[in-house]
Amino acid sequence: MFTTVSTQALILIRGYLVSSPETRSAGAGPADAPEAAGHPRRWAALLVLSSTLVAVTLDNSVLNTALPSLAKGLDASTSDLQWITDAYTLVFAALLLLAGSLGARFGARRALLGGLALFGAGSAIAAVSSTAAELIAWRAVMGLGAAFVMPATLAIIIRMFPPVERPKAFAVWSAAAGVGVLIGPVTGGALLMRFSWSSAFWINVPLVLAALVGILRIVPSIPRQGTARLDLPAAVLSIVGLGTLVDAIIEAPERGWTAPVTLAELGAFVVFTAVFVAWELRRDEPMVQVRLFANRGFVLAAATLAVTFFALFGTLFVLSQYFQLVHGYSPLEAGLSAMPFAVAMAAMSGLSPVVTARLGIRGTLTVGLGAIAVGLSVLGLTTDNTTPFVALAGEMALVGAGMGMMMAPASMEITASVPVRFSAMAGALNSVVRELGGVLGIAVVGTLVSAHYRGEMADQHLTGPAAVAEHDLPSAHAVAAQLSPEAAGRLTSAADHAFTTAMNNGALTAAAVAAIGAIVVAFGLPRRAGSTPVAVGQPAESANTRAVPAA
Repeated sequence: MFTTVSTQALILIRGYLVSSPETRSAGAGPADAPEAAGHPRRWAALLVLSSTLVAVTLDNSVLNTALPSLAKGLDASTSDLQWITDAYTLVFAALLLLAGSLGARFGARRALLGGLALFGAGSAIAAVSSTAAELIAWRAVMGLGAAFVMPATLAIIIRMFPPVERPKAFAVWSAAAGVGVLIGPVTGGALLMRFSWSSAFWINVPLVLAALVGILRIVPSIPRQGTARLDLPAAVLSIVGLGTLVDAIIEAPERGWTAPVTLAELGAFVVFTAVFVAWELRRDEPMVQVRLFANRGFVLAAATLAVTFFALFGTLFVLSQYFQLVHGYSPLEAGLSAMPFAVAMAAMSGLSPVVTARLGIRGTLTVGLGAIAVGLSVLGLTTDNTTPFVALAGEMALVGAGMGMMMAPASMEITASVPVRFSAMAGALNSVVRELGGVLGIAVVGTLVSAHYRGEMADQHLTGPAAVAEHDLPSAHAVAAQLSPEAAGRLTSAADHAFTTAMNNGALTAAAVAAIGAIVVAFGLPRRAGSTPVAVGQPAESANTRAVPAA
């Protein structure tokens, strides 16, 4: 994840630097304009801004470790766990573009303070939730706050640092995102060893308070900029459309895929999407320039990111439960179990420029997706209730290496495929597509796992209170704890086998999606050398030969 943050920063820098002087300076006073030497407090302010990113990225990685504890503490079903995870990501992705526009209109520092305050308050109230529904609602509030944080920090850094120092500044900023992702599972495991699931949310409160104090004392105020009118109808259409799609996928195992409500929601998604596209095509200054999707390179690179995060989020969602419930790992051990993926991803990210220079963007993306597909296929074909961790570590490392290899070239292809005037919007869509891929990964893979588990456990013909074990794996272990040792052993053995088989099917599904993505990229992505992406300051229209039709 932190490799995409780093590349996202470079994309937005490029879009900012090549934009017109009028756009950059609208509404800014002389003190606000970046000087050759930069703002005098810029490095101290950068550390504060980086701490905000640690808080936001830490939360999601801690939550994955806490899922089994959540299921037990709130009596949450698999569907509930999917929504607890997806509510944050869905709101974050749907509101990212709108939040960036509001931040530019009202001031980046105000947007950052407001977003952090909302994120912290949502975390505190989420920690005292008594039902899964309450937690889902407050996770959505946390996603709303986080949507304001990332674009605001980017805007402030751009205004504080002179062009020559920005690469160093964003290296520090993106490293902070890596810190949050890497230490999150271990932090979550350590907390859950001594405290309840609520500690996964309480940990955000002191981090947010420290960041707020630091921003108020150190980060300078950035005057607001003149912006286009807010595209509120587009924002509403996108949020409602995506919400109906995700709800239909997550709830389909319970309702049925052909149930009237499921079909109505899928139909509503199609209608809302069509209306959204028609609305944006008619606007002179749309929230999303949908004509970008007429560009083959842009579409395939964006789809590559979506496929990658589909496979990643969907697989990690079930692996956490597999480690803790099937293998009996403690939360800390389960958190440490994610390290092979993170380490391999970080290592291959550093080698990504070398690979891209040799294979080109198309070749690198194909190999990266292929590695993800192979890693997930091996996971799905070889894993059982007793698979040793060393085998699982190798499979996860292969997936992480494939992801680390391809994230930067995929993001660069997105921005290099479109005219420079659309670079900033392409960069924002990069984040949105990535998050939506993750949302659908959790929804689809989680749904497939849930449906297969229930189908296999139905063959056990459980009756009475024990029938609850058919719902999901946490329920099965909770029921087993109330039975005699012999009966508990039979039930947990059947449930663990059913879940592992279901997880394998989910991994194979994700592998198939990644493999299809690799084939499509190999034969469909226009050939582009690894050195083609435009350097900062290159003349705008000479940078791209494949133009997007004017709005």
